[in-house]
Amino acid sequence: MIFTLGVLFILTVYHFLLYFQHKDKLYLLYSGYTFFIILSQLQHLREGFLFEFLQSISEVVKYPEVYTEMYYFIYAFFAFKLLNIKKELPLWYKRCFKWLYVIIIYCVLKLMVFIIIGNWDILQKGYLLFTIAMSILGIVMYIPFFKSKSKLKYYMIIGSMVLFITSVTSLLYYLSLIKQGQSIEAAYSILYIGFIVENIIFSLGLGHKQKLILEERNESQQQLLKQYAENEELREKVQKKLELDVEALSKQAEIKKLETAKIQYDKELAELKVSTLRNQMNPHFIFNSLNSIKRYIIDNDKKEAVFYLNKFSKLIRKILASTIETESSLQEELEILELYMSIENTRLDNTVDFSLSVDESLNLTAIKVPPLITQPFIENAIWHGLALKKGNRKLTVQVLKVNENQVQIDITDNGIGRVKSREIKEKKIHKRTSVGIKLTEERLQHFAKNCKSKSNIIFTDLYTQNKPTGTRVSILIPLV
Repeated sequence: MIFTLGVLFILTVYHFLLYFQHKDKLYLLYSGYTFFIILSQLQHLREGFLFEFLQSISEVVKYPEVYTEMYYFIYAFFAFKLLNIKKELPLWYKRCFKWLYVIIIYCVLKLMVFIIIGNWDILQKGYLLFTIAMSILGIVMYIPFFKSKSKLKYYMIIGSMVLFITSVTSLLYYLSLIKQGQSIEAAYSILYIGFIVENIIFSLGLGHKQKLILEERNESQQQLLKQYAENEELREKVQKKLELDVEALSKQAEIKKLETAKIQYDKELAELKVSTLRNQMNPHFIFNSLNSIKRYIIDNDKKEAVFYLNKFSKLIRKILASTIETESSLQEELEILELYMSIENTRLDNTVDFSLSVDESLNLTAIKVPPLITQPFIENAIWHGLALKKGNRKLTVQVLKVNENQVQIDITDNGIGRVKSREIKEKKIHKRTSVGIKLTEERLQHFAKNCKSKSNIIFTDLYTQNKPTGTRVSILIPLV
């Protein structure tokens, strides 16, 4: 007995200290369980350290029934907490603890009555009812033990069964010894062995639980590291996606910039069209043409007036139609050129010898050029070169194939030349700024933007024996 109580005392102190280390109430419950077992058995102690220690407080050992009830209650709390019955089997937890609280209330009331009255029979007889009720509850409590999925349930089941078997055996042996009139110490020894084995098994269960906690903690750490790795991978993916999004936004901004540039280009092109139309339909040309028609009418030359008017209206119609399109065929361009030259030559009494030659290898209808690309140069050749010259006036237009990618239009006149023309212009009081050539150069540049081949406009002053004999304008137009 002394050995048993010594072992239980060590277990009590050891698990009480573990409670402060781990802050787990299971250790506190188990320490309380073993402590009240010790208190319940102190009445049988006759020697040793505990006996001498308790002599000064001998009143403590007088209530073994109360201590027994206490360690039964603590056992129930300990077992259900160890197996986590409250969370795993909440219905069974409520049922068992409802009856457990009823028994606890009964024992508290019984103790209060004993304290007030002081009758020992109340404790002893009331203990018999407690034993019956607690035994029934103990049997019922085994059901959630077996239902539990916890690995620790086997420690509770085996430890409890060991104590139950040793208790029954001890009781039977106790009754047998009493009948034979022998010492009952041997019967208590069996019970004490049950106490030691049960508590060793429970201690192993607590150790196993601590092992599970460590494994769970390690597993949590592994999961945490895995989650960290996944988060890092996710972060890299998000970072990559953000970079792609930024790149997409940059591309979108670039596209928007290009669209803005295209809108600006289209706007400039539209303004260029209007400016070109104004240039082609300049007031001087219209005024002079109408004067020519008026002259024919005054001279009563109706045939020439109608012929001239037909040509004029046809030219106006073609010019208006050409300004709608961004490009026209070279065939249409040459037709407008000839029609314009015919009207202007009529105004000059047909004094200009005009000729047009085209390379026969060219397909004029398939070649695309900016509309009215040649008109400003024809106009300049007539009114700034040929109109100011007396005598022989020639104007030649040649369409040449430079290579597979380019075609060239040469406009050559034998007028007074650009130098002499500028000198005359400087002497005029009313100076008119000509923008036709500049607009044409811009239009040709816009036209050639999407072409692989180059475009160009080249002015060549012609001389004979250091005397100006005219001007040649070469228009280089890309085909692809």
